[in-house]
Amino acid sequence: MTYESILLSKEDGIATIRFNRPATLNSLTFQTYRELERATLEVRDDKDVRVLVITGQGRGFCSGGDVNEIIGQLFGKSSEEVLEFTRLTCRVTKNLVELGKPSIAAINGIAAGAGSVIASACDIRIAAQSARFAFLFVRVGLSGADMGIAWLLPRLVGTGKARELLLTGDILGAQEAERIGLVNRVVADGELETVAVELARKLAKGPPIALKATKELLDKELTIDFASALELDAYSQAVCLQTEDHKEGYRAFLEKREPQFKGI
Repeated sequence: MTYESILLSKEDGIATIRFNRPATLNSLTFQTYRELERATLEVRDDKDVRVLVITGQGRGFCSGGDVNEIIGQLFGKSSEEVLEFTRLTCRVTKNLVELGKPSIAAINGIAAGAGSVIASACDIRIAAQSARFAFLFVRVGLSGADMGIAWLLPRLVGTGKARELLLTGDILGAQEAERIGLVNRVVADGELETVAVELARKLAKGPPIALKATKELLDKELTIDFASALELDAYSQAVCLQTEDHKEGYRAFLEKREPQFKGI
């Protein structure tokens, strides 16, 4: 597949999606959303890819929907067309949450609106010191619950803080985002890509079946009772105990070497 508004590269088990509209701080267009939907599915289905990194070209991660290319054009659309668009945006975050592989957002500069949501849909967020976040939907008369963020954000920062951020649309700096748990760590601007790649390489060496199970259960067990969670854990662990990856991990431990996991 070919892409224009994003760049997709793959190397050593790591796929990188890079927003590629730096002149507008990587604002999103209809085309960008369609390409993101396709690219996330491509990454999901590529057995050679074990980790996804999302970042932006230039000075920004993603400044959200383009004022002219999306917002202005939607005024002339029918209700059905508007709904189809909002469903498209939701499919992007759905694909990220259900990717089945670890995902890392390397946040350089501004992550606003949909940009903040896309970062929140990743498993791990690493922010440059210059990064800023803004869930600014209500500031332009839109629902703060966009693209699944009302489901995602309370799981990251708690219900009270999520309500504050989504109701006010206030801008957060990187240090405050780290303090409340929105990002996992903050690094110097010049170190962002190095740190993100190092983490991606570490995850790419991990056991794919076990990592996928861990991601799925972290999401499922937030909404079920403890007894049900225990049953899911028992079933999932019984499956993992019978994989070749587990046997390889056991052998590597005894032999004091790095395991070579193959996803089988």
